[in-house]
Amino acid sequence: MFDDRTSALASTPPASGSGKRSRRMRAILELLTEQGAITLQDLVATLGVSAATARRDLADLEQQGLLARTHGGARMAVPTSEIPVRLREGQAPGVKQRIGRAAAALLPDGPLAVAIGGGTTAASVARSLVFRNGLTIVTNSLTTASEIGARPNLRVVMTGGTIRPHSFELVGVLAENAFAAMNVGAAIVGMDGVSAVGGATTHDETEARTNAAMVRNAQRTIVVADSSKIGRTTLAPVVGMRGVHDLVTDDGADPAELQRITDLGVRVHVVSTRAHETN
Repeated sequence: MFDDRTSALASTPPASGSGKRSRRMRAILELLTEQGAITLQDLVATLGVSAATARRDLADLEQQGLLARTHGGARMAVPTSEIPVRLREGQAPGVKQRIGRAAAALLPDGPLAVAIGGGTTAASVARSLVFRNGLTIVTNSLTTASEIGARPNLRVVMTGGTIRPHSFELVGVLAENAFAAMNVGAAIVGMDGVSAVGGATTHDETEARTNAAMVRNAQRTIVVADSSKIGRTTLAPVVGMRGVHDLVTDDGADPAELQRITDLGVRVHVVSTRAHETN
């Protein structure tokens, strides 16, 4: 059975500025991802807001290039199933914080080189490491680097690469070569999909190649993903589950899928969604 010893462990904002509006805008993008298009009338009914409020949200998202307005509604500007990182920051923040703490607790004390990828869950791990000494953190995430780069007790190394606007990650040949040139004790990566059959996957093939280069030279690979990612397989494979040493998720994940992952030799660590916040 999977390991539940950790179960007790406990960017840039969108133009809207408010957490409530950010959640609405995420909901709009999720609806468009599922349906491709939506009418203003359906949006008002689904979100329980006025037509004027819905129009302002659509106008804001259109200005950011995330959708295209139509007569009486909106459609996706570019087909995608990936929510931009600036809107993902507020998704399940308490759960991601606990996943980050649990993953950080898996790292041994003392000097260590750690590679940390992009995404909000991986960023939560980085935040849990800010008071550690002797760590060298290699990252391709602009968000993570900006948060921890000023810590005098950490040595932070950034890769080069091309910025992915959805995730603020540096990807491509420069990033891949940087990771290939370093040996790290652990690689910590967030994923869009994690399943026994599909392995660890992302929405973007360039990001997947960069993440694959990161884990290739790591002695230990730790995947962090909230329960909504468990059992999913997305477009681009990064690593099969037999290449993953640890998976840290929450107790909303399908137990049967976690058991299948455990059977492949992965140590599965589950944090509770009901743990009290300690902020």
